[in-house]
Amino acid sequence: MPIRHATAADLPAIMHIVRETIAIMHESGNDQWDHTYPTPGDFLQDIASGTLHVDAAETGSLRGFACINSCEPEEYAPLPWQTDPPSLVIHRMAVSPAFRREGIGKALLDFAETKASEATARSLKTDTHTANPSMNALLQACGYRPVGRIRFKGKAKPFICYEKNL
Repeated sequence: MPIRHATAADLPAIMHIVRETIAIMHESGNDQWDHTYPTPGDFLQDIASGTLHVDAAETGSLRGFACINSCEPEEYAPLPWQTDPPSLVIHRMAVSPAFRREGIGKALLDFAETKASEATARSLKTDTHTANPSMNALLQACGYRPVGRIRFKGKAKPFICYEKNL
């Protein structure tokens, strides 16, 4: 599966996946994403910094995306992380509903692991909503270990933070 840097031309397809993902999240009581996050501006910043990656099908269709960088939310600070820095963090990851259950989420996580190894990071970190069973299951199946829970402002339920030692 070809994973590459995202470009501004990918933004319409990325936002289409975001809208589809938000609808699915809200159907299951998950308010992780909404009309205020993530925004096109978030993705344009990721593109400008070279940290947004997309999985594109042979046909050119975008199947998924993930931002991989070293920016940790301040909410991560009090958690009992097991690995010393440096770490990379996975943000804003989604797979198009049309391509779910085809291994794209795992491929994006594997790609993040490769990027982290190339950057000599000692671990990967991420978080997801407690009401996101698919992402929680994927992270655990790929060797991520729960570290603790955090709350983001404006969100009713907590998020589970994960770490994978490399």
